[in-house]
Amino acid sequence: MKAGVLLQEITINKNEHNQRMDKFIKKYLPKASAGFIYKMLRKKRIKLNNNRANPENILKEGDKIQLYLSTETLCKFQEDKRIHNVSVNFDIVYEDSNILLVNKPKNVLSHPSKQKDENTVVNQIVSYLYDKGEYKPNDEKTFIPSICNRLDRNTSGIIIAGKNYASLQVINEAIRKGELKKIYKCIVKGKIEESRMLRGYLVKNPKNNAVKITNKEQKDSKPIHTYMKPIKYSEEYTLLEIDLITGRTHQIRAHLAHIGHPIIGDIKYGDKKINNLFRTKYQLNSQFLHAYKIIFNSLKEPLEYLNNKEFVAEMNKKLQKIVRDLFK
Repeated sequence: MKAGVLLQEITINKNEHNQRMDKFIKKYLPKASAGFIYKMLRKKRIKLNNNRANPENILKEGDKIQLYLSTETLCKFQEDKRIHNVSVNFDIVYEDSNILLVNKPKNVLSHPSKQKDENTVVNQIVSYLYDKGEYKPNDEKTFIPSICNRLDRNTSGIIIAGKNYASLQVINEAIRKGELKKIYKCIVKGKIEESRMLRGYLVKNPKNNAVKITNKEQKDSKPIHTYMKPIKYSEEYTLLEIDLITGRTHQIRAHLAHIGHPIIGDIKYGDKKINNLFRTKYQLNSQFLHAYKIIFNSLKEPLEYLNNKEFVAEMNKKLQKIVRDLFK
């Protein structure tokens, strides 16, 4: 094919607009390197509205992108939009035309960590919306419904999914700015009688997928804020409500362990003796941590109607029984 022959023209729709040109092309040609994309833009093999396109151009609905690339090149760098055949095992907390809130069960990944991870919350949500006819892959250039927050495999609770690009943008921005409240419940070792703001610094250790909490800033550390409020307590255990001010990896689990109140059942940061007790009595094989409430604030259009609304996801029956037994 000659370089000057137009092979494909893409019209930007509402799920593609308001993003950078290079970001869009990277999604459209996910197997292409950044170097290749920038080279094609520089050589005018990729144009915007029949004019030279720059990587930083912000796309608008109705814009047209011209691709002067061979069929072989397009096939080489594109991916098939495959709908994974997975069973949907989440409960729906809330749903409308823009967002979906689901109650993720334990032992389910939020997002694939490896290519073989198929039965994830993301894939379940895509499958669910596809079956409903709300997601039509052939109508989209790059957009795929996605989640805005993640939970550890063995942490249950609310996950927010955006059904369209505008909703994803609005919620992700609110999370970045700390305008979306995420409230958790957990049971910890020891008696805590007063509410308290915990402050510290978190350092990741990628070798063992763990984190360390310190009281002073260190190299590569990030500040963390965790607000804890006791709901019920005994001499041995406390049921806490946690307001996650900063959302770092393993923040709640590691921060509570750091102050001497590890979460029961937590294999990585917890108390081995207590974990064995709850494993034997309740078959609790992971941390008692549940993301039970979301409160929306300061959301912009098209989600302003959700402001000041809160949504709650119930704990499973096993966790509810533990609460009843410990705090009679």
